[in-house]
Amino acid sequence: MSTLAHPTMNTARPSDAVGPTELDRFSYAERPTPPAPRWEGAESELRVGRKTTSSRGRGLHGQLVQQLGQMIVSGDLGADRPLVPEEIGQRFEVSRTVVRESLRVLEAKGLVSARPNVGTRVRPVSDWNLLDPDIIEWRAFGPQRDEQRRELFELRWAIEPLAARLAAGHGREDVQQRLTELAELMGIAATQGDVVGYGRADLELHALILQMAGNRMLEHLSSIVGCSLQVSGGPATSCERPSESAVNLHTRLVDALGTGDGTAADAAVRALLTVHPEVEHSVPAPREH
Repeated sequence: MSTLAHPTMNTARPSDAVGPTELDRFSYAERPTPPAPRWEGAESELRVGRKTTSSRGRGLHGQLVQQLGQMIVSGDLGADRPLVPEEIGQRFEVSRTVVRESLRVLEAKGLVSARPNVGTRVRPVSDWNLLDPDIIEWRAFGPQRDEQRRELFELRWAIEPLAARLAAGHGREDVQQRLTELAELMGIAATQGDVVGYGRADLELHALILQMAGNRMLEHLSSIVGCSLQVSGGPATSCERPSESAVNLHTRLVDALGTGDGTAADAAVRALLTVHPEVEHSVPAPREH
């Protein structure tokens, strides 16, 4: 099986292909099967080269980026593996332009490198932009899911209590009003079992807190926290009803922000992370290295 044929895609060989190609020499490693790509009908659409809209609104180009990115992050395309554009184009029956632009996106994420007389090769994990939302998503739903979710939780534990402490009392009246509305929406959604509505309000609330902190670097991490909420198995993606305790803690957090009580806001976030459904352990513990 070709390394560029994802388990969820029945990519047909070109009708004029004779014998194995370079891609056919490499087999998948034994590992849990990654989930299907998040676009609808991509399997057939990508194969025949018809333009579609992916989950990120990037069409055929976005689908190929997602496909190759998942395979690199899962280890199906290991470090230093050559990626030959002509073979990729043949395997997925896409144009040279689509392949070239897709590889450029992957290069910007640190997943591949392109050098004259060397070609395009997969880069080691140490070179990846691990804060890139796409890479976070691919890792969180691949063989490294447990490690990625643990790392995301530890990152949230490090930055969100600080952001809440800094944000306390520094929000404009309209922003504080929006936080109150979001907490109320979460309560209503929880009562109705509306997981999607709850997740959307949750994402916006946490992003606003990071923006209120007055630290541009923390604000820059708001997309990372949002991605963490989406991929961690919590309310934004879980099939379980959001918990009443989580709603109450969000309300406590918003109240503390409004009164300027940084200590209480810090404590509310820590308590929230401790009981949040995606967290199996309460506090990050030291690990042996």
